[in-house]
Amino acid sequence: MEVMNSGAWVEETAGTPNAYVRAIQRAGGRAVILPPDPEAPVEALEGLSALIVTGAAGDTDPARYGAVAHAQTHPLRAPREEFEFALVAAALDASLPLLGVCRGLQVLNVARGGTLVQHLPDVLGHSGHAETDGVYSEHRVRLAPGSLAARAVGAELATVKSFHHQGVGRVGDGLVASAWAQGDDIVEAIEDPDAPFVLGVLWHPEEDPASRVVAALLDAIRAPALGSAQEEWRPDL
Repeated sequence: MEVMNSGAWVEETAGTPNAYVRAIQRAGGRAVILPPDPEAPVEALEGLSALIVTGAAGDTDPARYGAVAHAQTHPLRAPREEFEFALVAAALDASLPLLGVCRGLQVLNVARGGTLVQHLPDVLGHSGHAETDGVYSEHRVRLAPGSLAARAVGAELATVKSFHHQGVGRVGDGLVASAWAQGDDIVEAIEDPDAPFVLGVLWHPEEDPASRVVAALLDAIRAPALGSAQEEWRPDL
């Protein structure tokens, strides 16, 4: 939920940037927006073929992973956060194909018991992953050969659009890192190698008309047997 101006009104809204809708439509899918309803996450998923947890201008409450809030951490409004975590838990329980984008990756990681780096510039000494407000930064990522992330992107090295000041700390249970930023090795993708399609990317594929990531999610719905290829890849732990 966000506060937005609507003519003379200042109202709370339940919506998402249209870039996500366009990306789904380009891939031949139909977008359904789920307004926050944390008491009925299972019912909210009924009739849906997949779940995308989108980015947002807000952070996960660090209390969820046992941390004290950094000065630059700005938790999202509670109704949306509670709903997102409930949705992710329900989707994972139902083996529903799931894609987390930016904050969506962070929700997935924390939902599985992982942690976050609350302010990357403190660790990296630069703000290259979110250089200018309102402008997506571009950088290269390297993807683990054979991983779901690499198959979704269609390459083992790609240029992506990103805007985030937080990153992955400890990777959540059952998840593995499968993409890293060139130059600073920040984790850029996580996935569940035992699931047909559970992927989180820290960049914004919906902002790139040439990106195949959202299309890969829809491909997993149309041809679920293709997900078995995921079993061929295991990271070196």
